[in-house]
Amino acid sequence: MQENIIKELEKKAHELKQSTLNLCIGACTGHVTSSMSCAEILAVLYYGNILRQKPGNPKWDGRDRFILSKGQGSPILYVTLADKGFFPKEWLNDFCKENAKFGVHLQCDVPGVEITTGSLGHGLGVGAGMALAAKMDRKDHFVFVLLGDAELYEGSNWEAAMFAGHNRLNNLIAIIDRNWLGVIEYTERALSLEPLEDKWRSFGWEVKRVNGNSVKELLNALYDFRSFRFTKPLVIIADTIKGKGICSMEHFPLMHGAAPRGEAAEKAKQELSECFF
Repeated sequence: MQENIIKELEKKAHELKQSTLNLCIGACTGHVTSSMSCAEILAVLYYGNILRQKPGNPKWDGRDRFILSKGQGSPILYVTLADKGFFPKEWLNDFCKENAKFGVHLQCDVPGVEITTGSLGHGLGVGAGMALAAKMDRKDHFVFVLLGDAELYEGSNWEAAMFAGHNRLNNLIAIIDRNWLGVIEYTERALSLEPLEDKWRSFGWEVKRVNGNSVKELLNALYDFRSFRFTKPLVIIADTIKGKGICSMEHFPLMHGAAPRGEAAEKAKQELSECFF
């Protein structure tokens, strides 16, 4: 794999983090830590020649479908879509303001967004339905679903996992943002999710586990996915750090859903700036 491609994607992930942090600070709201943990995932999907899409034609029938099931991570997806040209960057200036184009939770009327999310546990079921429909219609696009790990407490995910495994939906790829944190507590203290690999395999999925903040490992996990070499749906368990890049917000449960203000905001900007070399 070319080193320059990895460096460019790492740089892009950092830029997305900076823009997202500024967006949330300006709005005095937004899920900063949830966005930071999945920045590398979005950079790889949208800039790493993975997702097949046309920003000028968001409803193009041949597009790959991307569902952000962890809808609280909407700020970084809005920033990504604006940067890719799905809508004018000026829309971001009104984030969470009265009569704005969009708010904290993900809205389906935003160009490039497939479904409204934020109430957790729905994305994988919808994605499985999309994948099955594509097979029935003999379409070759893929469906990607990005899940939060604490979202896996919702039983609807396991119903969808069972459905996808039974129907051998090898055009469906789930990515779990495994940042080990829920809203107020570490997942393994609240209700243990491990061993995740064994659980997904038991539902009939191919399983890969990677460092989700590593562009290189994410790219390797998705290498040649269009070859349909798997006969099962694929789940990538991406171990990440919630708040990645902002030291004062990393691994901090009570920062979920909060945007730093005042001196804390300036500190967050400085820490994020210093974390990229």
